[in-house]
Amino acid sequence: MQPLTAALLDLPGLRFMRDPTRGGLATVAHEIARARRLGVRLRETAIPVRDPVRAVCEMLGYDPYYLACEGRVVAVLAPADAETALARWQALPQGGDAAIIGAIETDHAQVILETPLGGERLLEELEDDPLPRIC
Repeated sequence: MQPLTAALLDLPGLRFMRDPTRGGLATVAHEIARARRLGVRLRETAIPVRDPVRAVCEMLGYDPYYLACEGRVVAVLAPADAETALARWQALPQGGDAAIIGAIETDHAQVILETPLGGERLLEELEDDPLPRIC
C-alpha cells in the first residue's frame, strides 16, 4: 500500500481515493461525477502542475489534466477531514505538493475548472484512449 493512501484510511470522512495514472485528474473527476451524479469543481490555481510539465504540454498541445500522473492520489473527503488529510499528506516525503484542489457540488453533474482569471472551463470526458505510459 502506498504511504499516501495508508495515511488517510482511518479518517471517518474518507469517501474515495483513486490513482490518476490512466486518464489523469480529469478522468478521475468524471468517474466521481458519473458514479454519484454529482459535480466536481476544480480550482486551476490550486492544482500542482510543475512548470516543466506545463511548458511541455503547451509546446505539444496536451492538456495536463488528461495526462497520466503516476505516484499521485486523488481523494474525496468530508469537509471536516480535508485539512487533517492535507496535513498528513504534506508531512510525507511523497506529499509535499499535496493541495485541496476543489469541491464536490450537488447542483450539476459536470466537471468544471475555475480558471485563474475567474472564468470557468468545462472539462469534457476523455473520448479517446489516454496516452500510454512511458516507463
